[in-house]
Amino acid sequence: MSIEFVGMIFPRQWSETRGVRSPDFDLPFIRHHARTHEQAGFDRVLIASGPGSADSLQIAAYAAAHTERLGFMIAHRPALTAPTVAARAFATLDHTTGGGRIRLHAITGITAEPQEGDTLLDKTERYRRADEYLEIVRRTWTAEEPFDFEGRFFNIQGAFSPVKPLQQPHIPISFGGSSDIAYQIAVKHADLYALWGEPLAGVAEQIAKLKAAASAAGVAAPRVSLSVRLILGATEELAWQRAEQILAQIKANPQFAADSPWQKRIKGTGSERLLAAAARADRHDRALWMPTATAVGAYGDTTALVGTPETVAQALLDYVDLGVSTFLNRGYDPLYDTVDYGRWVIPAVREEVRRRQARFAG
Repeated sequence: MSIEFVGMIFPRQWSETRGVRSPDFDLPFIRHHARTHEQAGFDRVLIASGPGSADSLQIAAYAAAHTERLGFMIAHRPALTAPTVAARAFATLDHTTGGGRIRLHAITGITAEPQEGDTLLDKTERYRRADEYLEIVRRTWTAEEPFDFEGRFFNIQGAFSPVKPLQQPHIPISFGGSSDIAYQIAVKHADLYALWGEPLAGVAEQIAKLKAAASAAGVAAPRVSLSVRLILGATEELAWQRAEQILAQIKANPQFAADSPWQKRIKGTGSERLLAAAARADRHDRALWMPTATAVGAYGDTTALVGTPETVAQALLDYVDLGVSTFLNRGYDPLYDTVDYGRWVIPAVREEVRRRQARFAG
C-alpha cells in the first residue's frame, strides 16, 4: 500500500490563526506555495470550494501551470453546475494541466446554498441528487455514444462529450461524509473516501461502515483519506507550547467569535462527531488534540496531531494500521509547515510503510 499526502492551497496565505479570511488574491504566493508542496513531496493539494469563494478549477489551472507533477484534488459541489458542463470542464482540465493531474472531490454540503441557486433543504435528498449527478458525470466521461438520463433530479437527452479525460477510464473521484447514505454513494462512485481526524475508534467505526456498504453493493471499498492538522515541535514540550499558542490565536480571531455567523452555522454529522469527541476529552490516543476543533465549531479538518515529528509520524501510522492510505495535512503556518512536513513527517511515514511491506513480503 502506497501512502499519499495531500496539502492545501488558498488564493492567498491564510489559516485560522491569521484573522478573517479575505477574498483577494496573492498570485506569487499561490505559485510559491504550490511549488513548495511539490518540492516537499506532497502528491496533491486540495483546493476548497464554497459560496463566494474563488473558482476551484481556475485556481487549479493556475497552480498547475507553475508546477510539473503536483496533483490537484478539486472540491466541487454537485448540482450547482449542470453535470455535463462540469464533466467537460474537468475533462478539459485533465488535459491542460498536463499528465492527468486532477481528482474531483465531491462535497454534498451541510445545508442548501440559496445564494448559489440551491434550495434543496433535506440533506438526504442532496446526497441522492449527488448520486445522480456523479453518475451523469462519469457517463459523460466514458460514453462512446449519446445517452439519455431520467432521474428524480436530472433529465438529460442525447448527452455526449467528445472531450474525454486523459486519465482512464475516467478522472478519479473522492467523496466524504459521515451519514449512512454517504457511504452508499461513495462505494458507487468514489475511489477515495475522506474522513476528518477523529480518535482511532471513531475512524475504525467509519471504515467498518464503509466496508459494509461496499460489501452490500458487491464492490470493493474505496481507499480512505484522513484529514488532520499537524503541529510539530523539536521536543514534546515545545510542540505543546506551540499548540497552546495556536489555540490562543484562533480564539482571538473575530471570525470564530462565539457570536459570529461562522459559529452559528448548522453542524453536519461529521462536525457533531468531532465536537462529541472533544467533549469527552481534549486529548485522545497517541497525539490527537481536539480544542482547535471546538474553537472553530469543527467546520472541517480542525483537529490536530501534536508532538515531535517522530510522535506525529507514529500517530499517522496508527491510522495506517486501520486502513488509511491518504493523509490531508495542512498547517497553521501554511508555508513553513509545508516545508517541515516534507522534511520530517512525509519521508518518515513512507519509509516505515515501505519497511513494513518489505518485512511482510519477506
